[in-house]
Amino acid sequence: MATASFATPRVAPLAERQAALLSSSPASLEPAPAAPLLATPLSASPAARRSSPDSRFWNAALETQSRADWERLKLASLQAHLQHAYFGSPYYRAAWYAAGVHPSQLKTLDDLRRFPFINKKIVRDRQLAAPPLGDLCAVPERDIVYISASSGSTGVPTASPFTQQDFDDWIDYEARQFWSSGLRPEDRYAHSLNFSLFVGGPCVLGAQKLGALSIHAGTLPSERLLTVLRQFSVTAIWTTPSYAWYLGETAIKQGIDPARDLSVRRIFVAGEPGGSIPETRQRIEALWGASVYDYYGLSDIFGSCAGMCEEKNGLHWAEDHIHVEVLDPESGEPVAEGERGEMVLTTLKKSARPMIRFRTGDIVSVTTEPCACGRTSMRLLGVHGRLDDMLIIKGVNIFPSDVESIARKDKQLTGEYKLIVRRVAHLDELTVQIERVSADASVDAELAGRFAHHLKSVTGVSAKIEVLPPDTLPRETHKAKRVDDQRNNVWGK
Repeated sequence: MATASFATPRVAPLAERQAALLSSSPASLEPAPAAPLLATPLSASPAARRSSPDSRFWNAALETQSRADWERLKLASLQAHLQHAYFGSPYYRAAWYAAGVHPSQLKTLDDLRRFPFINKKIVRDRQLAAPPLGDLCAVPERDIVYISASSGSTGVPTASPFTQQDFDDWIDYEARQFWSSGLRPEDRYAHSLNFSLFVGGPCVLGAQKLGALSIHAGTLPSERLLTVLRQFSVTAIWTTPSYAWYLGETAIKQGIDPARDLSVRRIFVAGEPGGSIPETRQRIEALWGASVYDYYGLSDIFGSCAGMCEEKNGLHWAEDHIHVEVLDPESGEPVAEGERGEMVLTTLKKSARPMIRFRTGDIVSVTTEPCACGRTSMRLLGVHGRLDDMLIIKGVNIFPSDVESIARKDKQLTGEYKLIVRRVAHLDELTVQIERVSADASVDAELAGRFAHHLKSVTGVSAKIEVLPPDTLPRETHKAKRVDDQRNNVWGK
């Protein structure tokens, strides 16, 4: 891929600039002079949105525009956004100076590759260095009206701040996404996600914006949630794939057939790769008699950033809000369309805290081919796993999602599974625990052999398979923990 040539202003040597940056305290990074006013691309206005309840689109002009128009919209938004980040954020100004780049040098979307990455550690470190919100923020605190937060490895919540415009843009996108998945004003929607600091909580306001009766269910105990679903004849819910499965199993144990006795016909899932794994999605759909739609979001930007339309052929991306790169995790170079790579995100509008080239750690594949629904935005073909969930077994990369597709396809298995990795005599050994549906242990050898064969065919990895009685593996009410890596020195260094 050709890279634009820059006439870069003369700056100090890179090592000198990096040293200056590392030695800078928040107090020494004074705000730059006010940025010049820049023309901002037109965004979705209320008048441009759906004109009737029968419309297929929330904003037809935006959602069906040509790829060339998408690229022009993103470039104009990005040019304005980089200027905002540079003039408003002490961190970006210093980091870009150290890297020898300036927002004025961005002439094409490919030029963004000249700008340095950020990651979760940088976000956390800068928040601690310039409390309470960090010096990636590009607006004064008085302009911030909401924060979500996620806890990191330090246990210190990492905030994600929003201005009022940021928040309004986010909720309008959630309404657009719900609409694309078939949610309508006549629906009764139960939002079954955590509301405590979790960025997924306010997404319920998108359902309210489009007119659906919305129930802020939160993390009710399963038995009580089932009561709510029955009492109010709820037609749509949002939760994680593992909890959707757990809730359905809980209903059956209470004598409730989810497909026959409940009114749920749409289930939105997020937080785990399962919703984009056809075998997992189909098992949940069969259990509930409902359509399952996968959503993707992250706390560092906003709730759900991508979601399935009714065609369910990938997740439409919020391309007017976020620019996506898919890169080789080692080289940092773009991978071919449709190939797996690490997703790197850049906000295009979020003014409170711009996120420029944020390495998510998520392994994805994407396409820009038009969807049969008529929408033309980029689609995620799958969130295949996370770099920190990836196992390297005898030189072969394997993700939990690779195992899940096999476990959920076999009707003699419950679909639950766990990966255990040990190092024995300097060699890595993978054990996969699976559960049979029946109480009959005489089928264990057949099930283990079949599973091992499929695993070898799909991943190239040989594993020891342990078949367990039903209900042996723990059921999770949020994100399921699928990997137990018992190696003391995973990378062998």
